[in-house]
Amino acid sequence: MNKFIGIDISKQTFDVSFSKKKQEVFDNNQKGFKKMFKDIDPETGVVMEASGPYYLNLATFLHNKKVRVFVINPLKIKRFSQMNFNRAKTDKKDAEVIRNYALKMQEDLKEWKPEPKHIKDMKQLHTSIELLNKQLQQTKNQLGAFEDSGSVCKELGKSFRSILKKLEKEKERLEGQMLALGKEEYQQTVKSLTSIPGIGDKTAIMLIAISGDFEKFDHYKQLIAYVGFSPRIYQSGTSVKGKGHICKMGKSQIRKLLYMCSWTAKRYNKACVEMYERLEKKGKPERVIKIAIANKLLKQAFAIAKNKTTFDKNYQSKVCF
Repeated sequence: MNKFIGIDISKQTFDVSFSKKKQEVFDNNQKGFKKMFKDIDPETGVVMEASGPYYLNLATFLHNKKVRVFVINPLKIKRFSQMNFNRAKTDKKDAEVIRNYALKMQEDLKEWKPEPKHIKDMKQLHTSIELLNKQLQQTKNQLGAFEDSGSVCKELGKSFRSILKKLEKEKERLEGQMLALGKEEYQQTVKSLTSIPGIGDKTAIMLIAISGDFEKFDHYKQLIAYVGFSPRIYQSGTSVKGKGHICKMGKSQIRKLLYMCSWTAKRYNKACVEMYERLEKKGKPERVIKIAIANKLLKQAFAIAKNKTTFDKNYQSKVCF
C-alpha cells in the first residue's frame, strides 16, 4: 500500500490531508464521517493519532466500512515531525505530517481494530477504580493532615470518614463487577494466569483488561514497557553514569499489584525463587529483586496466555516471546 490519508482529529473537527494539494476539514460527527468517506479510495489507508477518545468514533466508522485504519502513538508523530525540522504547528500541518509518516514508515504500521465490548467495559471499570484509588488517597492524606495539626473539627472528621467509607464501598463494588465480567468472558485466560504461583484473580483480570486479552502485544517486552517496568538507563560516554531505574510510564495500579504478587512468587514460584536467591547473593536490594520478579511474572503470564496453556514449574523455555 502506497496511498495514505493523514487525519488530525480534535473534539469538534478533524483535518484531512488527502495529498499535498488537497486538504479539507470535517465535523467530528457521523455527518462529517459520511462526507469524508465519499472521497476515500478503496485502496487507501487512513492514518490518525490516538488522540484521547476523539479518534474512536471515526476509526470505528471507517473500520466498519472496510477501510484500513492505522492509529499511531502521538509521541511517534511528534518525534517524526522534529526529525524533519517542521516548525509550523497547525491542525492542517499535523494532518500532513501524519500522512508523510505513514508514507515513510509503512513497515511500522499495524492495522487498527476495535476492541471487543467486554474489554472496553473492563478498561472503563479499571480506569474508574484507579480514579477511586486516587480519591481515597487524597482524602486520607487530607484527613491525616488535619489530625496531625492536633485538633480536628468533629463534624469535619465525621464527614471525611463517611466519604472514605463510601469510596471504599464503591471501589469494592466496581472491583466485583470487573472480576465477574472477566471470569465470565475470559474464563480460560483467567484459569491459565491464576495457575501461575503468585498471580491471583484480581491481577489476572487487570492484565486481561490492559492487554486486550493479550492480543494488543506481539512480544512480552511490549507488555512490560506498557506496564512501566522497563529499565531506564542514564549513561553517556565514560563520565555520565546515572543510576538506572524503571521508567514508570505505564499503569501504576497493575505495577502495585505485581509488586505485591512478587512477595508470594518469591516463595512458591520455582523460577522466581531461583531468581530471588541468585539476586540476593549478588547483594541486590529487596525492592530491585521484587521488580525483577514482577517482570518474570509478566513474562510467564504473556507466554502462558499466548499459548493458552497452564503453568508448569519444570518447564524450561526454549523460545522467547
